[in-house]
Order: sequence, then C-alpha cells, then structure tokens
Amino acid sequence: LHMGKTMKEDLTVVVKYIKQLYPPEFNVFSIYAELYHNYFASQAKKNAESHLEDKDIYLLLSWVHNIYPKDMRKDHVLAEELEKVKLGSLLPTSLSKELEKKYLDSEEATIKTSLSKCLDKEIQRWKEDKEPEKLNGHFQSELLAIFVIQSIYSGQKRAKDISVAVGEELSCRLWKELPVFLKSYKEAFEDFKEKSKKHRYYKPILIANINNCGNFRDYAEKNMAEKDENKATILSTLGDIENSVFDILLQQLFVQLKPIYKKFTENKWESSNEIMNEIIKTTSKHISDFQTLKDPFYHAIVEKIHARLVKEYIVRLLKKKVSLKTPAQQQTLAQHISKNAADLEAFCISNVRCPTDCFLFWQGSQATWLNSALPKLAEIIRLQDLGAIKIEVATLATIYPDIRKRHLEAFLHIKANLSRSDLKSILGYLADSTASTLPKAPLFSNICMS
Repeated sequence: LHMGKTMKEDLTVVVKYIKQLYPPEFNVFSIYAELYHNYFASQAKKNAESHLEDKDIYLLLSWVHNIYPKDMRKDHVLAEELEKVKLGSLLPTSLSKELEKKYLDSEEATIKTSLSKCLDKEIQRWKEDKEPEKLNGHFQSELLAIFVIQSIYSGQKRAKDISVAVGEELSCRLWKELPVFLKSYKEAFEDFKEKSKKHRYYKPILIANINNCGNFRDYAEKNMAEKDENKATILSTLGDIENSVFDILLQQLFVQLKPIYKKFTENKWESSNEIMNEIIKTTSKHISDFQTLKDPFYHAIVEKIHARLVKEYIVRLLKKKVSLKTPAQQQTLAQHISKNAADLEAFCISNVRCPTDCFLFWQGSQATWLNSALPKLAEIIRLQDLGAIKIEVATLATIYPDIRKRHLEAFLHIKANLSRSDLKSILGYLADSTASTLPKAPLFSNICMS
C-alpha cells in the first residue's frame, strides 16, 4: 500500500511539475515510471515467492490484476502518460498463475468445508423436538439454502474482484461442488426420513425441506447456463427429493381413497355420485395439510392429487367388472361418469373452500389437460354408431397418446353389445392413430394392466 501510494503520488508530481522542465526527447516520465514499476514488480515477485497466507495471496493477486492496473495506471492524471510507457504486469505470468491456483484451491476447500459444517448443523436441527419456523404461512428451513447460496456467491464475487478469469474459474469449480453437496444433503435427508417417522414434527420438517429445495432450484435456474451438466444434475437431485416427499405426504390419502374407489365397481356404479362426494370430502381434508407448502410445490402436489383421482377412476372402469348389453344401460353409466367427471373437475380445477375457514380458498390444480379423459370415455360408452365411436377414440388418442390397445380393450368390455369384428375394427383404428412417443404428462401409461 505504501509503495503504491508513493508511486502514484510521485508520478503525479512528475507529470505536473517535473516533466516540462526537460526536453521531450529525455522521456523523463517514462524513466521515472519504469524505475518505480521495476522496483514495485521486484518486491511483488519477492513476496510471491515467499510463504504466503491465504489472505496475503488474495491481496497480492488483487494488486496484480485489479488495483495496480485499474486504480493506479488508469488514474485520470497518469493514464495518458502510462499508456505510452507500456509497463508490464507486476508478476511474471507463470508466477501469477501459480498464485491463482493456490488461491482457487484454498478458496474451494474453505467453501467446501464450510458447506459440510452447515449441513451437519442442519441435520441436528431436524433431530430437535421443535416445529420448523413459518414465514408467510409456509414452513421453512432456509438457513441451509441461504448459507450455501451466500457462500457460493461471496466466493464467486471475491474471485471476480481479482479478475474475470479467476472469477469464472472459481464459479466453474463451485458449480461442480454444488451437485456434490446436494447429493450429501439428499442422502442425509433420506436417512432422516427413514429413521424419524415417529418424530413429533416429521411432516412439517419434510415440508420445510421441500420448500428449501425451491431456493436451490431458483438459484440454479437463474445463475447456471441451460446446457450446464451440473445444472441438470442439481435439478434432478432436487426433483428426487421433492418427489420422495410428495410420495410420503400423499401416502395416507391414497391409502384412504383406495377402498372408496372400489365401491364404484362393487355397487355397479349405481351410487357413483355418493362415492364421488366421499372421495372429494376425504381429499379436501388432506389438502388443508399442504397449505404450508410454498406455491410452486402446493400446485405440484395438488396436480399429483388431481392426476391420481382421475387415474384411479379410469382404473375402476378398466376392471371388467361391468358389462352392459343395452344402449339404455350404457347411457345411464355414461351419465354417471359425466356427472362424476364434472364434480371432480369442479373440485380439482376451481378454487376450493377450506373446510376449517369459510373465508379461505385454495387455488386449484392447473392440470387442465386431465379434464377431457373421463368425459371422452363417457361419450364412447354412450355412442352406438361404430363410425362415431371410432372418431371419439381417435380424438381420445390425440389428447392422450399414451393410451394403448390393452387399455381400450379393457374399457370396451363395458359395451357388451359390440361384436368381435366391431371391437377389432375399433382397436385397429387406435393402433393407427396412437403416437409412438409418450407425452410429457402421461396418464394411461401410468395404469398397469394385470
């Protein structure tokens, strides 16, 4: 600092007062600048070749890449004259690269150790007999994400303050470290989920951690390149954590719904309206537990519920428990299915009133692509004209290209008045109409046929 201040002040005096006392061909400023620079560079080299602590390495690199070339040599009084002199760097390139490597290795190791300690503290918090804190009504476990993101950001900023190249190198290293850290986080969380099911605040902690994933996801989405393999690994790991928690949170609901859905076929669909009301009532009680999820995850879990409700209904239609010979019987069943479909859509898509608070509404599922499935199936049951049935089947296959022959064949068991040739004709038409690739949001491919 003393050398830098002295060089800057003295060269300013040379520019303002001494330079004009000599003939131009003497190049007085150039001589002074080179002498000062050479001495400064020799001292920098001497320091660089000695044993330096991490902070000293950072400071020296800051002088080499940042302070000396930018603050001193770009000074408004000196810049024009120094530009003519063409002074080099304070350090030889090889020595500068060696220091940069030491700095990067040290910074990476420090951040890595810091993240590991933070994860250990987070694991201990899970084991405490405390409910996670709430922020805006959502359980949070944000200290981990905040600390990790701030540690990475601060490290990147410090490195970037040395030089753009050093900043990019450290960013590249930390982008590789983040998926490794998240893998450790996932493994620790999996261990907690398996061993702590009787924990008093088990579900709130799960919800807090799934909300936590949102912070990591937002950070990766906003700061990492789209084609970065590390980004893909990070998002995949977060997706695994999120889906595993969804499975646990929905397990009890789906267990309760299973015997209710069986009633459809047990009662030959005669009490389908009452059964659907029971399904909706049971589901609405569980949805209230998910209000502590942040919006993106709340929408995701509601969509999973919506998909499951539609899927389970379709499963009952494919069970071959009902075979109707007359158009009138088929018409009645089609009406039941249409009514059930309308009630299910109203419940899942519309805003739903909270049973414990008449002024609170839940935002419904955004999976509107599910809404056509049951009405289309009802229409196929209702129709009697073979050509019309084929058209409806083709439309269904266009909307849900993952439907297969085995699904349609099981479903058409309901229409007992179809001849074998009619059935073959319809199934053949489906094979011609069905796309070979599965949709991004599958429905029928999630239905296994025994």
